[in-house]
Amino acid sequence: MPVSQKRRLGDWGEDSACRYLKDRGWTLIERNFRCRFGEIDIIASKQGILAFIEVKTRSGCAFGYPCEAVDGRKQAKIRAAASIFLKMRRELSSLQPRLDVIEIISRDGRAFARHLEDAF
Repeated sequence: MPVSQKRRLGDWGEDSACRYLKDRGWTLIERNFRCRFGEIDIIASKQGILAFIEVKTRSGCAFGYPCEAVDGRKQAKIRAAASIFLKMRRELSSLQPRLDVIEIISRDGRAFARHLEDAF
């Protein structure tokens, strides 16, 4: 898949994940937080939880589930970026941090989401 097409699919997946979260009562805090350690796709809160969410989008599962792409190296980058975010946004320190993954699978132009809470 060409890079621009892959990027469009990823952006579409993140948009779909944001809609999924909003529909379930989450408040979006930030999207695409970047620091020297890496990026966090979505940061959202709900009922005392501050979720750092990695979104993985695929057009199917022929090559495995999207969450399988969140390997140990990626997890370490997300943990480090979450730590930096928490130091920058001390007003959110009362919330319980959690690391989640949202899988988005595209079928016939529709998004199917699976939210893996406390994924790693």
